[in-house]
Amino acid sequence: MDSVLGPDYENSHRAFLQALLAHSTLTFEEAQPVLAAIFNAAGIHESVVRPEQITEDEFKRYIEVASDAASLFDYEVRSIMHQVTKHRVYALVNTQSDPQTQLATTYSPEELAFIKRVLDGMFDKYNTPRMEVLAITEMQAIKFARPPNRRQSHLDPEDSTETQAQLAAADKGLKHSEVEAVMRSLVEGGWFEKSQDGFYAVTPRVLLELRPWLVETYNDPDAEADEWQRIKFCEACKDIVTIGRRCAQPSCTLRLHDMCQDAFWRARRSKNCPKCQKEWTGDRYIGERAVTMTEAYQKGRRRSGGRKSTLADDVIQQQGMEEDVDEDDDEEDEDDET
Repeated sequence: MDSVLGPDYENSHRAFLQALLAHSTLTFEEAQPVLAAIFNAAGIHESVVRPEQITEDEFKRYIEVASDAASLFDYEVRSIMHQVTKHRVYALVNTQSDPQTQLATTYSPEELAFIKRVLDGMFDKYNTPRMEVLAITEMQAIKFARPPNRRQSHLDPEDSTETQAQLAAADKGLKHSEVEAVMRSLVEGGWFEKSQDGFYAVTPRVLLELRPWLVETYNDPDAEADEWQRIKFCEACKDIVTIGRRCAQPSCTLRLHDMCQDAFWRARRSKNCPKCQKEWTGDRYIGERAVTMTEAYQKGRRRSGGRKSTLADDVIQQQGMEEDVDEDDDEEDEDDET
């Protein structure tokens, strides 16, 4: 590999690439102490380098070299802005394998099937024109512990691929304690984030690594340009929106990240939606705020003294989003009984 990359590729670049692999994602701020440690260990500078002395230009040079090196193995470094922190996040992305293959090295077939049901929950069940929540609580995740009887997953049991066939054959469900462990593992692995209000949502890593799969799985390729789709894109930056704001006109498809909306409207003469001409109010949300900013959720939280465990379910049921999830009441987790 060294001969292909040239003489400028040396130990500090190898160490940085290893660090990127270990972290799964990195921001510039997170990379500063990493690069400072690498520089000091390699003796690149005469004096000791402090993290705050690492410049963005140095970081970007190492990112470019890492991406060039990783490309020899069907990887590349991609970046996206974090929808909440507004930090640019870099990730080493496998450009060839599908999401099941990427996760199969860590999770069992039963756990993979559960994760797929959770993603269906985020992008399908709890993502409708009425409320684009795109997140779930732990209690909602537990509803997906076992495969449904009526509701069909996007996972096709007749798919001939080995991974899909294994998932379909082994999809016997998880115990509640196992659900909790998998969700915790997904957070620790950088796939999900858990908010203060207890909602799980996908991370920038997921949006970078699984973007083509998400669009292919959840969007209708034959839909018209102005038709509602489950995977939405920011009108300003064109990245996927799972946390942001939407037009006040229910049928309008204009979506914006919080971080993009100010610049977007500054470039226009009026604050009327360019798609439907309705005034942009900024108080219609995508993400967990579609639930937590409702009057029903706020009132319920005040009445319950801040209790969050069932408020999301209550609000979603009031909005008509929640459908019955088939469960066999006679089947209780042996783990819970004991």
